[in-house]
Amino acid sequence: MALLPSVRDDSRVFRLNRGERLSALERVLVLVFIGVVISLDVFGLIVSPGVDPTGSLLSIATSAVFALYLWSPWTATALLGVVLVLSFFADTESAALLAVAIAAGLILRLGWTALVLTYVVIFLLGSSVYAYGDENGAVNVGIYLVLATVAGAIGFALRMASARGRRYEQELAEKAEQERQAVLAERRWIAGELHDSIAHHLTVVALHVQMLDDPQATRGSQEAIRVAAKKAMTDLRFVIELADDGPRSSEVPTGDLTEAIDEARGEFESAGHAVVYDGDARVERLHRAAEIILARIVRESATNILKYAGPGEVTIALDIDEEFAALTISSPLPTTPRRDLSSSRTGLGRMAERVVGASGEFNAGEVDGHWRVEARLPLS
Repeated sequence: MALLPSVRDDSRVFRLNRGERLSALERVLVLVFIGVVISLDVFGLIVSPGVDPTGSLLSIATSAVFALYLWSPWTATALLGVVLVLSFFADTESAALLAVAIAAGLILRLGWTALVLTYVVIFLLGSSVYAYGDENGAVNVGIYLVLATVAGAIGFALRMASARGRRYEQELAEKAEQERQAVLAERRWIAGELHDSIAHHLTVVALHVQMLDDPQATRGSQEAIRVAAKKAMTDLRFVIELADDGPRSSEVPTGDLTEAIDEARGEFESAGHAVVYDGDARVERLHRAAEIILARIVRESATNILKYAGPGEVTIALDIDEEFAALTISSPLPTTPRRDLSSSRTGLGRMAERVVGASGEFNAGEVDGHWRVEARLPLS
């Protein structure tokens, strides 16, 4: 399969459906070649006074026409045809035909189907006139045909090499972009993991720090802070190890739904909320992917409840049947209107992203004086 793009691109080049441009190095080489040929013609014209100036000037003009291929192959080919016609009157047709044969390299390197066909017509007509128009008999023009074939093959090979080079550059650019996107995705993943785990534990710590002034709650708050700090360090170590692609520790978060629910219930009760839990997470039909997603939703919802919920009862309902797993978490609305509370809404977005990404349904909003989070995941 890896060879298909190469074959497809090469066949597109072979069809000559569009024109090409010379690279910077090719342009320099063409200009150097033209400059050398013109210099030799001028030098011969100067040091050999007996040479026919018409033929020399026509040779110089022919060489100068090659420079036009850098900008307009159509114009250059048309002028080359004119020069070839004039050469028959100046008796320099052999030199002109030699130049036309060499031009095959530039035609196949730069041109497209219409231009190539035009060049072939000009070359064959010129060769025929030169071969059979001599009064002394037919002239062998095979050498010009061979030269044109070789030059054309070289030009076409350069064209294919240039096309492959552009394709490789594009592939390298696409690969670099993919690597950049992968790095960004990894950064977003790390940020999400930190938000889902560390932010939750810090919320617990901040909540119980406020309760340390209460002598009756001091001991429980101290224990809650110690446990939350320990879990935060464990989760942080886990994220760092994943980011470094280093050895995995055995003490890493497992995404266990039962553990997440038990942890959330304890945190709610420590914060003064009564908790009602209905359901059983220890069901074999609940596959691992759904369990991890639901555990994340429980944890993120717990973070939001500890931050924003008003006094009252928190309910957690888990319903698992043959086809779906449904989780509903309801908490009392805060005394401060929710729209006035500072929130990045990152947690809600990540919860929705996880559920929808698993072909599930997610809803969060105010219902009958409570903030309700609902997630429904398919088990098929």
